[in-house]
Amino acid sequence: MSRTLWNDALGVPHTIDQRGLPFERREIALRSCADCEAAIREMRVRGAPLIGAVGAWGLALAIEADASDDALRKAYERLAAARPTAVNLRWALDRVLRRVAPAPAAQRAALARQEAAALCEEDAACNASIGEHGARLLRVLAEQRSALAGMAGADAIPLNLLTHCNAGAIATVEHGTVLAVVQRLHEQGVAVHVWVDETRPRNQGASLTAWELAERGIAHTVIVDNAGGLLMMQGRVDAVIVGCDRVAANGDVANKIGTYLKALAARDNRVPFYVACPTSSIDVDTADGSSIPIEERDGREVTHVVGRLDDGALAAVRVVPEGSAVANPGFDITPARLVTALVTERGACEPSHAAIAALLRRDARVAAE
Repeated sequence: MSRTLWNDALGVPHTIDQRGLPFERREIALRSCADCEAAIREMRVRGAPLIGAVGAWGLALAIEADASDDALRKAYERLAAARPTAVNLRWALDRVLRRVAPAPAAQRAALARQEAAALCEEDAACNASIGEHGARLLRVLAEQRSALAGMAGADAIPLNLLTHCNAGAIATVEHGTVLAVVQRLHEQGVAVHVWVDETRPRNQGASLTAWELAERGIAHTVIVDNAGGLLMMQGRVDAVIVGCDRVAANGDVANKIGTYLKALAARDNRVPFYVACPTSSIDVDTADGSSIPIEERDGREVTHVVGRLDDGALAAVRVVPEGSAVANPGFDITPARLVTALVTERGACEPSHAAIAALLRRDARVAAE
């Protein structure tokens, strides 16, 4: 799959408007800081790594328009407020800010562009490495299943994974996090099947993850969000693997609403629960999950469902009675005690203060060897 964020011949960043997927592929040009802010806030782009990359380009475009300290500060604040839960956004903004702040105003635009471009290149490499480490981890499960099937004289059974929301290529600059792992297993000849949670209220699983898996020719089945527990109880899930928007210093994980319930069901049924994340999603300044802000999103996401009608047109259909109150927290917190391991570009580690600190000290080049 090609890159989700790219520049045209004139250096203008482009990306996919994810609100139309899987039915329509629409490309949008990000010509200004305001364009980037709107794309993030309105979820035309989503996924923590991609949000960070678009934020970095937004700040670079703001600097091209006005490189003064005051304009830089205002642009930073507007972009940072667009999506508060995903730490990659502020991480990317801080990275660009550190690069340009000491420089004279006349040099800032070029430096900001260089940093945004470097960030995108590093994201692609990071996700490919997550795929390698995750595939190595899950291949052990696949081999154990094959051995047991052989002992019983049965045919090989695919490795059955369950995921929630979308952590594919379109949530990143390239490759994805969770789907980088699945794709790598597929490339290595491991028979794999993915149970895809629909992920209400925006249906990122049913709309985006299923679309990406179909594009890659990987076996998958879309299920309603509440089916995962039963499948685990029936022994039909070998591992759960999800992405994340932030990991606290103690290993607590913020991810799409509903993730916590999957982790509880996984623990009760002794199913491993993995979180695929770049180290840029680890926020050592946040002590634990209780300190992570939970974004409250527009109630219309709950009251209405967008889909394709029989005539091919897209439409939003109300599914909640008029007058009923709705609440729409976008994320929940999965405690570290329910997470088997964090899978990063530097390798896998247990979700604890000590293990995370050691991981962040580890040289990524050595870890990838």
